[in-house]
Amino acid sequence: MTGSSKKADRIKASKTPLTHNLSAEQAKRLPPGQFLTDKFPILHEGDVPEIDLNTWRLRIFGAVEQEQDISFEQIMDLPRVEITDDIHCVTRWSKFDTRWEGVRFRDLLEQLGIHVQPEAMHVMVHGGNAYETNVPLADLMGDHVLLAYHYDGKPLTPKHGWPLRLVVPHLYFWKSAKWIEGLEFMTADRPGFWEQNGFHNVADPFREERFSGEALPIPEDEWTKKEYD
Repeated sequence: MTGSSKKADRIKASKTPLTHNLSAEQAKRLPPGQFLTDKFPILHEGDVPEIDLNTWRLRIFGAVEQEQDISFEQIMDLPRVEITDDIHCVTRWSKFDTRWEGVRFRDLLEQLGIHVQPEAMHVMVHGGNAYETNVPLADLMGDHVLLAYHYDGKPLTPKHGWPLRLVVPHLYFWKSAKWIEGLEFMTADRPGFWEQNGFHNVADPFREERFSGEALPIPEDEWTKKEYD
């Protein structure tokens, strides 16, 4: 068993911290098994990659009419939006009212004239360090799904995914890949990095879809030992 595959087992075996003094509105927003924090934990696999914006490109490929390689300057020229959303990590922390700025996923496709084949129902998001995570295309087309380059009014820091990260706030945050460098449109689903290592394929926080094959697993508090902002 690899270190990555062992992580799911560690998460299942850990205890659940408690969040006290929540208002009724906050309690409704907090998914089951989650702990509310004001911190922003920093979790990722591998080292923070060194990226040169002069050579960085976002590759759009797979089941599209024409593949494209997009520069950061092209992305910055696209219409910007700002969202404020709660985010939820499988390691059990949730952070309310996070503020992001970037380009809506669906606007990227429209503005760049990217025609997706009708059979393409899934996207593999490719991030730094050869990271991959799979997301249904329908989940990416919502109002609050961004290719984000700013957080809380400032450019992303390298540890939080600079220059560009995906933000899919309605799914556990491992689906919001950092340092993204590729969007692969697929006609059939296939599991990404964590999905191959014991994590759920869908990742809905309010259904506690943390791990494959278990409806109500016990999450971890390992993030308290990690870096955070």
